[in-house]
Amino acid sequence: MKIIRSLALGALGLAVSACAQVDLPSRNLPFEPMPDAAISVPDGYETLPQADPVPALRVSRVTVSVPRSLKVSESNSYLPKGDIVWREDPHGDRYTQVQAIVQAAMERGTATLNGPIEAQLSVEVQRFHALTQKARYTTGGIHAITFKMRLTDPATGALLRPEKVIEADLKAFGGARALEAMARGQTQKVRITGHLSNVIRQELIKPGSYKNPRLGLLQALQ
Repeated sequence: MKIIRSLALGALGLAVSACAQVDLPSRNLPFEPMPDAAISVPDGYETLPQADPVPALRVSRVTVSVPRSLKVSESNSYLPKGDIVWREDPHGDRYTQVQAIVQAAMERGTATLNGPIEAQLSVEVQRFHALTQKARYTTGGIHAITFKMRLTDPATGALLRPEKVIEADLKAFGGARALEAMARGQTQKVRITGHLSNVIRQELIKPGSYKNPRLGLLQALQ
């Protein structure tokens, strides 16, 4: 019996010894990233965005032009035909009025950019279609705004990025909602200026990231 017990204890010791040789977590080993091809993303999750390769800009000058070839409409209808429809300023030179609005918006949108690449931003307004009095106080509609942008090197004039046409439409308030917005100081000019400043800032920080919203039938009609 003593011999059998000794053999049994020896076998048990060997088993315990084998179980003790478990691999310990290698917390202190240097991290080695897996190749991209070996990484799989579970359903319902997205991969983390990659670093933006576009150099950060610093806009030193903004110029905005409103070509005199654009057609101004003063018709007080719901959907007047014209490239420029603007009524919130007193009757006058609509080209100059629109230029001042877009200039202020572009300067605001670029003011905080402080990247290493200096650039000049040139904007040409192609459409600035706000609301007429009739639409403003009844149905509302769409502020339909389109502009072409150029980014150039101030020293050489060379293009830093390809020219691009931006459609930057904005839902326009009408009726009681328009009156409430104006009482809060949210006039058409204030809303359009803020909207355009956000659009140009987004487009300069990450080109192509701004997408014109889909605003329904009125947008298509305009």
